[in-house]
Amino acid sequence: MTTPTRTVAYLRVSTDKQAEHGVSLDAQRAKVEAYASLYDLDLVAVLVDAGASAKTLDRPELVRALAMLDAGEADALLVVKLDRLTRSVADLGTLVDRYFARQEGPALLSVGEQIDTRSAAGRLV
Repeated sequence: MTTPTRTVAYLRVSTDKQAEHGVSLDAQRAKVEAYASLYDLDLVAVLVDAGASAKTLDRPELVRALAMLDAGEADALLVVKLDRLTRSVADLGTLVDRYFARQEGPALLSVGEQIDTRSAAGRLV
Protein backbone atom coordinates (compact mmCIF):
# COMPACT_ATOMS: atom_id res chain seq x y z
CA MET A 1 0.00 0.00 0.00
CA THR A 2 1.38 3.39 -0.97
CA THR A 3 1.35 6.42 1.27
CA PRO A 4 -0.97 9.20 0.09
CA THR A 5 0.87 12.19 -1.41
CA ARG A 6 0.69 15.18 0.93
CA THR A 7 -0.85 17.82 -1.31
CA VAL A 8 -1.65 21.51 -1.09
CA ALA A 9 -4.48 22.60 -3.37
CA TYR A 10 -4.42 26.12 -4.77
CA LEU A 11 -7.62 27.84 -5.89
CA ARG A 12 -7.95 31.25 -7.51
CA VAL A 13 -10.57 33.51 -9.03
CA SER A 14 -9.87 37.00 -10.29
CA THR A 15 -13.40 38.30 -10.85
CA ASP A 16 -16.98 37.71 -9.78
CA LYS A 17 -17.85 36.86 -13.39
CA GLN A 18 -15.72 33.72 -13.20
CA ALA A 19 -18.22 32.21 -10.80
CA GLU A 20 -20.76 32.31 -13.63
CA HIS A 21 -18.48 30.33 -15.96
CA GLY A 22 -17.73 27.25 -13.84
CA VAL A 23 -14.55 28.37 -12.15
CA SER A 24 -16.11 29.51 -8.88
CA LEU A 25 -14.22 28.71 -5.71
CA ASP A 26 -16.88 26.16 -4.71
CA ALA A 27 -16.60 24.42 -8.09
CA GLN A 28 -12.79 24.40 -7.88
CA ARG A 29 -12.88 23.03 -4.33
CA ALA A 30 -15.25 20.23 -5.37
CA LYS A 31 -12.99 19.29 -8.29
CA VAL A 32 -9.77 19.17 -6.25
CA GLU A 33 -11.45 17.19 -3.47
CA ALA A 34 -12.82 14.65 -5.97
CA TYR A 35 -9.43 14.40 -7.71
CA ALA A 36 -7.66 13.97 -4.37
CA SER A 37 -10.00 11.16 -3.41
CA LEU A 38 -9.64 9.44 -6.77
CA TYR A 39 -5.82 9.62 -6.82
CA ASP A 40 -5.12 8.96 -3.12
CA LEU A 41 -3.91 12.46 -2.27
CA ASP A 42 -3.84 13.76 1.31
CA LEU A 43 -5.04 17.37 1.10
CA VAL A 44 -3.01 19.03 3.84
CA ALA A 45 -4.30 22.50 2.86
CA VAL A 46 -6.63 24.20 0.41
CA LEU A 47 -5.39 27.74 -0.14
CA VAL A 48 -7.46 30.41 -1.87
CA ASP A 49 -6.58 33.70 -3.56
CA ALA A 50 -9.94 35.36 -4.24
CA GLY A 51 -9.91 38.37 -6.52
CA ALA A 52 -6.27 37.83 -7.48
CA SER A 53 -4.94 38.23 -11.01
CA ALA A 54 -2.66 35.55 -12.45
CA LYS A 55 -0.45 38.22 -14.00
CA THR A 56 2.03 37.82 -11.16
CA LEU A 57 3.22 34.98 -8.94
CA ASP A 58 3.22 37.38 -5.99
CA ARG A 59 -0.13 36.31 -4.53
CA PRO A 60 -0.36 35.66 -0.76
CA GLU A 61 -1.77 32.14 -0.82
CA LEU A 62 0.34 31.02 -3.80
CA VAL A 63 3.42 32.23 -1.95
CA ARG A 64 2.22 30.26 1.09
CA ALA A 65 1.62 27.12 -1.02
CA LEU A 66 5.11 27.32 -2.53
CA ALA A 67 6.59 27.88 0.94
CA MET A 68 4.87 24.67 2.06
CA LEU A 69 6.62 22.82 -0.78
CA ASP A 70 9.96 24.42 0.18
CA ALA A 71 9.48 23.46 3.84
CA GLY A 72 8.57 19.87 3.02
CA GLU A 73 5.06 20.32 4.45
CA ALA A 74 3.55 19.16 1.13
CA ASP A 75 4.85 16.98 -1.68
CA ALA A 76 2.56 18.26 -4.44
CA LEU A 77 0.66 21.31 -5.64
CA LEU A 78 -2.81 20.63 -7.08
CA VAL A 79 -4.73 23.06 -9.31
CA VAL A 80 -7.99 22.68 -11.21
CA LYS A 81 -6.43 24.14 -14.36
CA LEU A 82 -3.04 25.65 -15.09
CA ASP A 83 -4.65 29.05 -15.71
CA ARG A 84 -5.63 29.11 -12.04
CA LEU A 85 -1.90 28.93 -11.26
CA THR A 86 -0.64 31.37 -13.91
CA ARG A 87 -1.51 32.78 -17.30
CA SER A 88 2.14 33.41 -18.17
CA VAL A 89 4.17 30.77 -19.99
CA ALA A 90 7.32 32.38 -18.58
CA ASP A 91 6.00 32.17 -15.01
CA LEU A 92 4.93 28.56 -15.55
CA GLY A 93 8.43 27.79 -16.81
CA THR A 94 9.90 29.43 -13.72
CA LEU A 95 7.68 27.35 -11.44
CA VAL A 96 8.46 24.12 -13.28
CA ASP A 97 12.20 24.80 -13.22
CA ARG A 98 12.17 25.84 -9.56
CA TYR A 99 9.83 23.18 -8.15
CA PHE A 100 8.51 20.50 -10.47
CA ALA A 101 11.17 19.41 -13.00
CA ARG A 102 13.14 17.14 -10.67
CA GLN A 103 12.07 13.53 -10.19
CA GLU A 104 12.72 13.76 -6.45
CA GLY A 105 11.10 17.19 -6.07
CA PRO A 106 7.51 18.24 -5.46
CA ALA A 107 4.85 17.34 -8.02
CA LEU A 108 2.55 19.57 -10.02
CA LEU A 109 -0.92 18.12 -10.48
CA SER A 110 -3.60 19.63 -12.71
CA VAL A 111 -7.11 18.22 -12.87
CA GLY A 112 -8.09 19.79 -16.20
CA GLU A 113 -4.93 19.07 -18.15
CA GLN A 114 -4.34 15.70 -16.45
CA ILE A 115 -0.76 16.69 -15.58
CA ASP A 116 1.04 14.68 -12.92
CA THR A 117 4.77 15.35 -12.71
CA ARG A 118 5.25 12.38 -10.38
CA SER A 119 5.79 10.34 -13.58
CA ALA A 120 8.36 10.80 -16.34
CA ALA A 121 5.56 11.39 -18.86
CA GLY A 122 4.05 14.07 -16.62
CA ARG A 123 7.41 15.84 -16.30
CA LEU A 124 7.77 15.76 -20.09
CA VAL A 125 4.44 17.54 -20.54
